[in-house]
Amino acid sequence: MYETQQKPQTALLVGVDTGDYDIDRSLEELEELARSAGAEVVGKATQKRPNFDPATCIGSGRLAQIGEFVSNGEIDMVIFDHELSPAQLRNLEDCLECAVLDRTMLILDIFAQRATSNEGRLQVELAQLKYRLPRLAGIGKSMSRLGGGIGTRGPGETKLESDKRHIRRRIEMLNEELEEMKQRRQRLRERRKKDDFTTVAIVGYTNVGKSTLLNKLTDSGVLAEDKLFATLDPTARALTLPSGKTVMLVDTVGLVSRLPHHLVEAFKSTLEEAANADLLLNVCDVSSPDFDQQLEVTKGLLKDLKADNIPTVTVLNKCDKLPEMPLVLDSRTAAISAKTGEGLEEMLVKIEKNLPETHRKATMLIPYSHTALVAEIRSTGKVMEEEFTEKGTRLTALIDMKLLHKVEQFIE
Repeated sequence: MYETQQKPQTALLVGVDTGDYDIDRSLEELEELARSAGAEVVGKATQKRPNFDPATCIGSGRLAQIGEFVSNGEIDMVIFDHELSPAQLRNLEDCLECAVLDRTMLILDIFAQRATSNEGRLQVELAQLKYRLPRLAGIGKSMSRLGGGIGTRGPGETKLESDKRHIRRRIEMLNEELEEMKQRRQRLRERRKKDDFTTVAIVGYTNVGKSTLLNKLTDSGVLAEDKLFATLDPTARALTLPSGKTVMLVDTVGLVSRLPHHLVEAFKSTLEEAANADLLLNVCDVSSPDFDQQLEVTKGLLKDLKADNIPTVTVLNKCDKLPEMPLVLDSRTAAISAKTGEGLEEMLVKIEKNLPETHRKATMLIPYSHTALVAEIRSTGKVMEEEFTEKGTRLTALIDMKLLHKVEQFIE
């Protein structure tokens, strides 16, 4: 259940334009992030600079103007569209005399609201503690002013104000718990592979309709809201393809541009579902002017996860909002509307055509001199029938494609 407030907190957004990216688009995304966290954006301020000021991120003249605007209006917080250093955060708190957040803190707060599973909550707490540990001196002011508001969910004030050794011990404990969960998840994936269970992962930018697509295909009832990061914990549901083959369809956490590396690290477990999938559905909002950027952000992260070699079907969602497609559709590109159901049947056919063949069913007679091969078939595939004959072991089994060259001579 999400936290609700009688009166949303007001926020001023600040961005420094160094020419590295489109500042206007980035601030639009930051406004969406702030709205998703429950804040009301009342203004934006930008400044062109060759680089960030090491002390305050923004120039002194512009900072004075922002300070005057904050003191004259009812501004609860100022949110910077960049990651602030501990010194910058502390200096900005002193100058503006109000709560100061950066892009990462805002994303972490949304994660804290959205996490529902035990693992998700542990990941959020670990990411928050790691990020806030060097920023304790400046962050205390935000907490004393905001109470339980934006930027303060999760570990809480008393825990963050305790000594650093206690926080480091907590970080170690969280790492150990998450490592145990990671091992359990790995064993589950290995079991799926052995049972010849194929996994299809839905990946893509946040708020492009991934959960809506999962609901439409599987009647799963997953929360689908017009908010960034509405889904944080991965959800898996069975999906039957036109041929009758059943695959596991997995919804993963959405992505945003410039997602900090340590946030990717913290939520690698949810993204591992994508890295270990047999096929990926890279979903974008084709009605957005930034749809090509959405696709590239996802491709970049998949490359970081070493998942860029996995077969991918590009899914252009919300096609019902456009008179014509901006891209040519081919065997690996599908245009759909997850809301209306348009194009879903054709997409399922393309999914089936692009699924890699992982196992093949065969009957073989393996001589007793090759018993090690029989053990390998058992460990990597699934034996359906087994008979011991004078000439050797006769097996009917699902054989891992990697073993096919070893058993070809014994196939009957």
